[in-house]
Amino acid sequence: MKPHLRRAALALLLVGLLAPAMAGPSYAAPEDPARSVALSQAEAAKGADITVTGKGWRPGALLMLLVCGQSTPDLGVIGGTNSCSNADGQAVTTDAKGSFSKVLPAAPPPKPCPCVVHVATVQGEQAVVDTELKITGHPVEPLPENGEGKLAVLAEPRLDGSGSLLTWFGAPPARTLVFTVGNLGSAPVRDPVFQLGTAHGVFAPQWEDRQWKGTIQPGQKAEVKLDFELSAGAHGDYQVSIQYAKKLLATEPWGVDRPWGVTLFWILLCLVVPAAVFRIGMAVVDRLRPREGHRVNPGRHRGAGLREGALKVPKLTRGPGVTAPAPPAEPEPPATAPPPTTAALPWFTPDSAPSENHPTRPNHPTTKGNS
Repeated sequence: MKPHLRRAALALLLVGLLAPAMAGPSYAAPEDPARSVALSQAEAAKGADITVTGKGWRPGALLMLLVCGQSTPDLGVIGGTNSCSNADGQAVTTDAKGSFSKVLPAAPPPKPCPCVVHVATVQGEQAVVDTELKITGHPVEPLPENGEGKLAVLAEPRLDGSGSLLTWFGAPPARTLVFTVGNLGSAPVRDPVFQLGTAHGVFAPQWEDRQWKGTIQPGQKAEVKLDFELSAGAHGDYQVSIQYAKKLLATEPWGVDRPWGVTLFWILLCLVVPAAVFRIGMAVVDRLRPREGHRVNPGRHRGAGLREGALKVPKLTRGPGVTAPAPPAEPEPPATAPPPTTAALPWFTPDSAPSENHPTRPNHPTTKGNS
């Protein structure tokens, strides 16, 4: 091997051996921390201010902070937002790192404790974190025991799905109601039957039974999905309700768009039908109208009658010393009729000169005879 090639290979080998030692230590990218919420104090008096901090949330997310009663961190807000002090809730937006800090008054909720600070996203992906809070002086009652109403909705329900082209033309709108329920009793719940109701405007909801297949163990929660649809052509403001064991669990509003395809169809129908009737009427009138070839020409028939009468007139012969009368004037026949035949007098014919022996005409000397 040439010397310069040997030196180049040795330099590459030294660089390969020293590169790991010269490089800095490598660290694995840390995983995104889980969403968390912390309180400045675990127990507060009624109306006292507490500072709520959080991290691990989506950057720029809008959050709602509420103090809710009859709730636990494991089961969440059992009675929904009706168990929270909604009037004293606070809204906050996370920063670029997904963190926030907000002062929240410990307002007593309408339900007794156990209480939690309920933090949930307002838009986008649903995310909820509940943190236990004790409120001094607020009543405390145990959670409902096993029996009727053992299932409770833990989070706000939502409607999944969207319309289609058929819905735009009046097909029944369909959605899926998604909500989370928790088992507050001591016995498992197997295949619960829910009542799903839909109400339009101020009318009462119409209920129908919907069975969910599955088992919910005590202290556990499950996500329930129920499919339903409205009548064909439905539009306007609707309200979807869910109840279990004759107890209302949650309601969700739904604004259904108008099927504009049906409106467009009726507008086109009102334009096409009168136009079609008009065309049919014009066709009937054109069929019943008399044609040009069927009209009668009275002048033509009058001329034909005169012509026939003229042909029936007897011919007059000229006697000695009597001049033949001129034939009566006949009307000019139409261009299509053949010319009438009349007898020509002999002295009007150029080839028939009067002879010397003609009994009706005297002899006249001619130039040729005198010569």
